[in-house]
Amino acid sequence: MGARGRRLGRWWWLGPLLGVAALGAVLAWRGASSTEEPGARRGEAGVARVARRETRPTLDPARFVGKARTTHQIARDIPDVLDRLYCYCECDKTIGHKSLLSCYTDGHAAT
Repeated sequence: MGARGRRLGRWWWLGPLLGVAALGAVLAWRGASSTEEPGARRGEAGVARVARRETRPTLDPARFVGKARTTHQIARDIPDVLDRLYCYCECDKTIGHKSLLSCYTDGHAAT
């Protein structure tokens, strides 16, 4: 056996180890994605829905112009998505907002 064969022979266990690790990661990911959060309920097409944190309605997009109007319309169209997002201006600490959706309920998003 040549020098190349001896080098590969030392590392024969690396391939099966990586395979087992990848399989474990896939199984762990599938298990984590199938669990539902507390307060979740099934919506359309069996998709898990989580109870919203922000319950106030968004402001009417007609009150705004330009990009502010567009973003307020988006907030009205997909409130569940925005309610799951964190607002990076830290308004949860300063104003008491619960999520990014909160910014669209009191005019904070237009500033």
